[in-house]
Amino acid sequence: MDRILKAARTSGSLNLSNRSLREVPTEVYQCLETTGEGENWWEAVDLQKLILAHNEIEVLREDLKNLACLVVLNVSHNKLSQLPAAIGELTAMKSLDVSFNSISELPEQISSATSLVKLDCSSNRLKELPESLGRCLDLSDLKASNNQISSLHEDMANCSKLSKLDVEGNKLTALSERQIASWTMLTELNACKNMLVDLPQNIGSLSRLIRLDLHQNKISSIPPSIGGCSSLVEFYLGMNSLSTLPAEIGDLSRLGTLDLRSNQLKEYPVGGCKLKLSYLDLSNNSLTGLHPELGNMTTLKKLVLVGNPLRTLRSTLVNGPTAALLKYLRSRLSNGEETSASTPSKENVIASAARMSISTKELSLEGLNLTAVPSQVWESGEITKVNLSKNSIEELPAQLSSSASLQTLILSRNKIKDWPGEILKSLPALVCLKLDNNPLKQIPLDGFQTVSGLQILDLSGNPASLGTGVHPKFSFLPQLQELYLSRVQLSEVPEDILNLSNLLILDLSQNLLQSIPKDIKKMTSLKHLDISNNNISSPPPELGLLEPTLEVLRLDGNPLRSGNKVESFCVPGKILKKSGGIDSLAI
Repeated sequence: MDRILKAARTSGSLNLSNRSLREVPTEVYQCLETTGEGENWWEAVDLQKLILAHNEIEVLREDLKNLACLVVLNVSHNKLSQLPAAIGELTAMKSLDVSFNSISELPEQISSATSLVKLDCSSNRLKELPESLGRCLDLSDLKASNNQISSLHEDMANCSKLSKLDVEGNKLTALSERQIASWTMLTELNACKNMLVDLPQNIGSLSRLIRLDLHQNKISSIPPSIGGCSSLVEFYLGMNSLSTLPAEIGDLSRLGTLDLRSNQLKEYPVGGCKLKLSYLDLSNNSLTGLHPELGNMTTLKKLVLVGNPLRTLRSTLVNGPTAALLKYLRSRLSNGEETSASTPSKENVIASAARMSISTKELSLEGLNLTAVPSQVWESGEITKVNLSKNSIEELPAQLSSSASLQTLILSRNKIKDWPGEILKSLPALVCLKLDNNPLKQIPLDGFQTVSGLQILDLSGNPASLGTGVHPKFSFLPQLQELYLSRVQLSEVPEDILNLSNLLILDLSQNLLQSIPKDIKKMTSLKHLDISNNNISSPPPELGLLEPTLEVLRLDGNPLRSGNKVESFCVPGKILKKSGGIDSLAI
C-alpha cells in the first residue's frame, strides 16, 4: 500500500479497484499527510482521481472531505447503502460513479458539488433523486437507470446543460413539459422500461436529440411535435400501446432506425414512407396490408413484418429478402407514383451511412464509384472506422487530418498513387490501414514513421510500393501484428520484418522469393505464415523452431525439391496437408 500511495502522491491518481477491500484504508483519506521516507511534502500532488470500484466497501467516511481536490470518484460495484454528507464538500469533483451499490437515497448535500458534470447512480435502490440535484448546473450526463424512481423533481429543469439522460428501468409515469423545454441540449434520452403513458406535447423542442429510446412503456400516442426532433437518428418505440402514428414522423429526415415492434398499429402511414430508413421493425402489430409507397424506401436494409395478419402479401414475400418485398410494392404503384427513389442516389446512400455512423461510429462507403472522399467522413463526429474500398479515389483530402478518433481506414481497390504520409501522421489513433490493390508508388524510406502505432497493415497488390533493394523501414512499426505483402514483387524478405516481435500474421504469398532467411526463427509470436506461390525450393529447418506458436504454414505453389525431407522443417505436432506435394501446415 505504501508503494501505491507514494505513486499516487506523484501522479494524483489512485486505483484500488478489484482488491476485495471491505473499507477504504485510512491512509487514503490522509494521502498527503503521510509522506514517506525520501519524499518531500512540497512535491506531493493533491489526489484528483480515486478509483475504488469492484470491492466490498460498505461505508465511505466523512473523512472524504479531506480529498478536496478530487475530480473523479468511482466507487461503483461495492456494498454502499448511503453516501456521506461530505460528498458535497468535493467542490472540484466533475465525475461521480456510485452505480451498482445498494444506496437508497443520495444526500441533499450533493448540490454543493457544483462542478459535477457526470453522475452515474444506476443500479441502486433509489426511489427519487434529491431535489437539490437541480442546483448542479453543469451536469451534462446523468445515468440513473435500474432504480425505483417514480418521478423527477421539477427543479431538474435547471440542469439545462444536460446532454445525456438515462433513466431506463424505473417507475416513471411522465416527463414534464418544463423539463423538456429546458433540456434543449439533449442528444440521448433513454427512458425505456418505465410506465410512461404519453409524451410531453413539446417533445419536438429537443432538436439536438440523436437517440430516443422509449421501448417497453405504455405510450398510446406520439405528439405531432415529434417532427421537430430534426436530428433524430434512432427512435425506439417497441412494446408500447400505439395504434396510430402522426404524419409528422415523416419529417424526421435523418432517421435511420425505427423500432415499432409489438404495438397495436393497424397501418404504417404514407407520410412515414418519405423516411430514408436503414432498419424498420413493424413486427407483432395489427397490420393487414402495406401502402405501396413503402416500396420507395429503397435505403431499407431490413424490414421486419412477422407477427402481423397481412392478408394482401404472400408469406414468401413477408419472410423473404427486404429488397424483393420493396420491389413488389413498387410494382403496385402507378407509373406516376413510382419515383426515382427505386434506385437510391449516391447522395442518399452517403447520407444514410452517415446517419448510421452516429451510433455505430463506423462509416461504410464501399463501392460507390467515388472519385473523392466525401465530407461526411470528417464531419460525422467521432468515427472510429471508415471503409472507402472499391472506389476511384486518387488522393486523401487535408480535412481528413481532423479525424483524430479514426482507428481503421480501409482504402482497398482505389487509385491512390502517393503514400499519404502527411494525412496519416495526423491520425494518432490509427491501428489498421488497408491500402491493398492501389497503383501505389514507392513508399519513402521513413514513410512508416508517420504510422508507428499500426497493428494491421495491408499493402498487397502494390508491386511498386516497396521498391527494389532498399525498402521502407518496417522497424518504425513495433506494434504491428498483421502484415500483408502479397503480390508486391518481393525478391527477398526485408530484414527488419524479422524483428517485429509482436507479429502474428505474415503474408508474403505470390512474390519472387527464392529463400526464407534463417532469422525467421526470431519471429516467436508468429501464428500464420503464408509463403505460397513463390520460387522457394528449400524451406529452412529453422521453421521448426516456430512450433510453440505457429498454427498455419502455407507452402503450396513453390518448386519444392522432391528430395526434401518433410521432417527437416515440419513443425512438430502439426498436421501436414498435401495436394500433390507439400501444401500447408495447420493445426
